[in-house]
Amino acid sequence: MNPFWLLLLILVGAPLFELYLLIQVGSVIGALPTIVLSVFTAVLGALLMRQQGFAAAQRAQQAMARGEMPALELLEGVLIFLAGAVLLFPGFVTDALGFLLLISPLRRRLLLALLKRAQVIQPAQSSGQQAGGQRYIEGEFRREDE
Repeated sequence: MNPFWLLLLILVGAPLFELYLLIQVGSVIGALPTIVLSVFTAVLGALLMRQQGFAAAQRAQQAMARGEMPALELLEGVLIFLAGAVLLFPGFVTDALGFLLLISPLRRRLLLALLKRAQVIQPAQSSGQQAGGQRYIEGEFRREDE
């Protein structure tokens, strides 16, 4: 499928589907409870996003203090920001997606799966041999100063 049509479908179809669900829920529980529920999920999502964001920033600082590159922590921060942005949109499907992105183990698994799919990380056995928790990469070198 052409990426333009896919983007158009998402940008037009998703809000229409959310609007349909809001109307259906509003017809069952009433307009005011539906609006209160939508605002409540946005506020709760913002609070959770703030808490998760600070935790991810703290983990990134700890990794940097250990001398490690905090790549996963930074990517988690991006997903936390995305979750918060999605939670601000009114609708139940986007709220469910945003709350799922705020679940730390699920978010980590999603990141690892995306990185493997993009071939950014390789399975442990294919990129080097593991011995005692250390990774060895085979290669050759020579000194230029001699």
